[in-house]
Amino acid sequence: MIAVTRLDKQLMYLNPDHIICIEETPDTVITLFNGNRYIVIDRASAIISRIIAFRAKISRRGAIRTAKKYLGRVRASQFHLDKNQADGMLTVSTQGKHDHTPFHSRDY
Repeated sequence: MIAVTRLDKQLMYLNPDHIICIEETPDTVITLFNGNRYIVIDRASAIISRIIAFRAKISRRGAIRTAKKYLGRVRASQFHLDKNQADGMLTVSTQGKHDHTPFHSRDY
């Protein structure tokens, strides 16, 4: 969400993914995809730079390589390594029997 200031000096937050266009007449008019129009004090260049900063922040968060602890939780007791397979894939144990259904058509 980005912050913009209305004409009555109220702070308002907009989702930049919903913005269709920003018109800069004497006042800046923001049009959303649902047809709503908002007149704000901020310049169009300032709003665009906030949108760029918002999307860069999202990209940086998505590029972090450090794994979170809650994502690393695995129920290791449900899986075991099948020693007979050369590629070392993990298979789910189902009462001592192996399910050898192919994952893709090329695995037949």
